[in-house]
Amino acid sequence: MRLPLALAAALVATPAVAAEPVTAELKNGAGEAIGKVTLTAAPKGVLLRVEAKGLTPGWHGLHFHEKADCSKSDFTSAGGHTHGGGDRQHGLLNPKANETGDLPNLYVGADGTGATEAFSSLTTLDALKDADGSAVLIHAAPDDHTSQPIGGAGARVACAAVK
Repeated sequence: MRLPLALAAALVATPAVAAEPVTAELKNGAGEAIGKVTLTAAPKGVLLRVEAKGLTPGWHGLHFHEKADCSKSDFTSAGGHTHGGGDRQHGLLNPKANETGDLPNLYVGADGTGATEAFSSLTTLDALKDADGSAVLIHAAPDDHTSQPIGGAGARVACAAVK
């Protein structure tokens, strides 16, 4: 059986997707496990799943950060947001481009648990697993998706190292 030329070309041009997702433990500032994050490579980005407990109810900023280092209790060891180069600025609603670390907010219910699944076309799993890895951080307040540099999301309250 012969495939139509356009279909055959599309199959050859489609990048390979990693079969195995990457799972990382989510920790609070005391170093206690409070959940997990799972990242799965997709043909045009990365799929992120977050499952957390023990957080304050309400909306929380969620970002990819530069380093797989959650060693400091305030998580500043994870560096800033992944950027992606060029003139990118923070904010999913910012017309001046998006950083690769920009993600939608996470909602946490009255019982302190939150879960979400979000897709980012701004980065890839391979980019997040570079030489120094990256981190998924949850912030104390919601991200307004426009303010610089972190959308008013406040302190870092949970961290998962992605290697």
